[in-house]
Amino acid sequence: MSKKDYLNALIEQNNGYLLTSQVRENDISKTYMAKFVKENNLERVARGIYITEDVWPDELYIMQMRNEAVIFSDETALFLHGLMDREYTKICVTVPTGYNATHLKSDNVQVRYAPAQRYDLGICMVPSASGNMVRVYDKERSICDLIAGRANTEVQIFQTAIKEYMSSKDKKLSKLVEYAEILGIHDEVMKYVEVLV
Repeated sequence: MSKKDYLNALIEQNNGYLLTSQVRENDISKTYMAKFVKENNLERVARGIYITEDVWPDELYIMQMRNEAVIFSDETALFLHGLMDREYTKICVTVPTGYNATHLKSDNVQVRYAPAQRYDLGICMVPSASGNMVRVYDKERSICDLIAGRANTEVQIFQTAIKEYMSSKDKKLSKLVEYAEILGIHDEVMKYVEVLV
């Protein structure tokens, strides 16, 4: 396979995105890549990330490509899971405790920190609004986080998310209760489970 064919295959595999990190892994020079980018009118959307002319930039996917530690959470996760009736007002992410998120905060991203034993709990992959797969907390973790942070959540968002989750056919109540135990909010979560199920 020629270099050109390989780069085109990468673009197709990544839904119109070309990542410098993937190109470097395969010993293709920066010079060749720069030439390819120019010849194919690729647009630079972030450091090391290019898109084809027919692709609309996907803010969530680009953010995650630039920051591998980012897991979409809170309102953003609720939206991605269809548990909100409107789009999130601000991108919300969770990162491991100790992660330097200054650059995210300066981009107006809401950042939460989680210790190692809680950071990995409930990570899954879902499609963004543009169809790119992104890492997000699953529905059960998102509902636990919602209940834990109820005091800081709009009433309408809270009520809609709880109602949507409890009426969904794919809810996993045993997993919800298991997460609640781990996160130390068992009693609070059980109040909603007992009333709404």
